[in-house]
Amino acid sequence: MTLERDEADGVLLFSYGTLRQPEVQLATFGRLLGGREAAVVGYRLDWLTITDPAVIATSGSDRHPLLVPDPAAAPVSGTVFEITVDELLAADEYEVDDYARVLVPLDSGEQAWVYVFAGSGDSADRS
Repeated sequence: MTLERDEADGVLLFSYGTLRQPEVQLATFGRLLGGREAAVVGYRLDWLTITDPAVIATSGSDRHPLLVPDPAAAPVSGTVFEITVDELLAADEYEVDDYARVLVPLDSGEQAWVYVFAGSGDSADRS
């Protein structure tokens, strides 16, 4: 799915990790995001060691959560944010190459962009 600039008034981004941190939001989006609780289905949580010094400095950790496809896994809790396309592209810049952005189903029935393990075989839209 390709992003269009006219979608700027409301793409959904699901975060289960560092994009929920105030310091990461301020560094990435220039503002704090308002969100609501949600869960993603069809994935399990794993962990990734980050080596990018800028990402480590922004998040405060070299250990970040990572979603891996697993149809049998329990839903993974997180936060869904409504952001602009430009903010989504800023999140692309923040995320390291081990992550790929994909559209996933939420427990609410909505679909949201989320960053998953890039080696999972899911196709990403890195517009």
